[in-house]
Amino acid sequence: MIGAPFTCEKTPAIAARGMVVTNHPLASSAGAEMLLAGGNAVDAAIASLFALTVVEPMMVGILGGGLSHIRMADGRHVVIDGISTAPAAAHGAMYETRSNSLVDYRETAGRKNLVGALAVAVPGALLAWCHALETYGTLPLEHVLRPAISLARHGFVTTPYLTDCISDTLSDIAADSGLARRFLKDGAAIPAGTRQLSADYAETLAMIAREGPGALTHGALGQALIAHLSSLGGIMTADDLKRFKVIERQPIRGTYRGYDVYGAPPPSSAGVHVTQMLNLLEHYDIKGLGFGTAEGVHLMAEVMKIAFADRAVATADPAFVDVPVALLTSKAYAQKRAGDIDRSRTQVWGPGLSTVESANTTHVTVADGFGNVVAATQTINGLFGACVEVPGTGMIANNYMYNFDPHPGLALSIAPGKRVFTSMAPTIVTRDGALAFALGLPGGLRIFPSALQGIVNMIDHGMSPQQAVEAPRLWTEGGDVELEPGFPADIDAVLQSFGHKVQRVRRVAGGMGLIAFHADASMTGASCWRADGTPVGIAGGLAKAGIRFSAV
Repeated sequence: MIGAPFTCEKTPAIAARGMVVTNHPLASSAGAEMLLAGGNAVDAAIASLFALTVVEPMMVGILGGGLSHIRMADGRHVVIDGISTAPAAAHGAMYETRSNSLVDYRETAGRKNLVGALAVAVPGALLAWCHALETYGTLPLEHVLRPAISLARHGFVTTPYLTDCISDTLSDIAADSGLARRFLKDGAAIPAGTRQLSADYAETLAMIAREGPGALTHGALGQALIAHLSSLGGIMTADDLKRFKVIERQPIRGTYRGYDVYGAPPPSSAGVHVTQMLNLLEHYDIKGLGFGTAEGVHLMAEVMKIAFADRAVATADPAFVDVPVALLTSKAYAQKRAGDIDRSRTQVWGPGLSTVESANTTHVTVADGFGNVVAATQTINGLFGACVEVPGTGMIANNYMYNFDPHPGLALSIAPGKRVFTSMAPTIVTRDGALAFALGLPGGLRIFPSALQGIVNMIDHGMSPQQAVEAPRLWTEGGDVELEPGFPADIDAVLQSFGHKVQRVRRVAGGMGLIAFHADASMTGASCWRADGTPVGIAGGLAKAGIRFSAV
């Protein structure tokens, strides 16, 4: 039931033979090109991701990391973990911390965990994408890279979104000569409408097409990266690049009102805590409360607070920390916690260190006509990562080290080879074994609570895919409750009477991409107003056998 009215700003796409939803129309086009060439969803997803490294360079790159959740036509699920790791020379006390206060907890002297060579973690994106393509795709790497190479070589038109991101990072971009040449004009961000080319990056992608990921792990691209980082005081080595391993993980599986919900496992917190929150919400009549009501928002906020109170023990690299997945995702645990929720009063749900992640990520959701689905969330972490471009390559380094706790001796502290923790939530939902919908989005710490709301919008509130992604969102981790403008103004006073501190914000998290699957074998793709997202659907087919047409 949709209680509070809101207006959708975009329109969905409907198709039968495939769907690609990304946060840039040219990246969606790249994926659609693979489907039209006979490729599968994995081919399309990887082509879209490579294209995004060109048209969304502030968000994603081959020197980044992320998670790709694949559901094959035979029902198998796998999560490809290409999340970046700390270099072997990294250690818990490598940064000089400034404070133990939650407000500036992650600040370090000289911002060295945020900008520059010491902020760069060992990249996993390129290896993970190539692994996914080789293992689960059908097209050769050279074919999948063609759209991205063409975009880099022949150019694309800068969007207002990209220009705004450049403006937001202006001083750090200006400090790097390569980024400044590429993204600034007369000291200001290149204006929207500028045609942008990157000949260096086109050659980098062409080298990868010829040599595969070895061009980075054992070849000239890796040598250029290490040499440049070393010249800037970095600690990453060639051996770090060679040692990185892509990991295949099994997703977390939860159930909610007859649906099976598959999410990303640790070191992502999404699968564990989306399952936990759904288990809690299952104790309440969410549909009856209606969307956008004060009572519904209060309950959602309390559930988020519980999840964040528990999150500190469930987000670290499972190779370093014993993660209590079974406990946190159990129905019994949810029943115990749900019994403590007060329907008319907010509560403090126990201590927990406030964590900070970048909101600058991207997401791709793809389905083909064969039954394969990919939900992939990828990032270089902050806007333009560490704001370091490798000379002569067009590659932009990540600043994934910022996701670690800069204080030593804690569960989320830095350790050699440790994977950073993340909130990425590439999610696939089924019912009775059949695909129901798949979704994901960028947004740092706000990702998995936003993914939760997308799921609830679809299942409880019966929203259309377009409504589900565009509906106003809320977020809290224990402090203020952030509400987007689309919520009715009159619920603020009610929430305040419950004890909440309400903060109205322009946006919670980033552009969600969702594909819904229907009984007639059609599918609907939707992307929301929060980014440049565009769904591209494939319909039609080949002519009937024996049909001939005259040339005149």
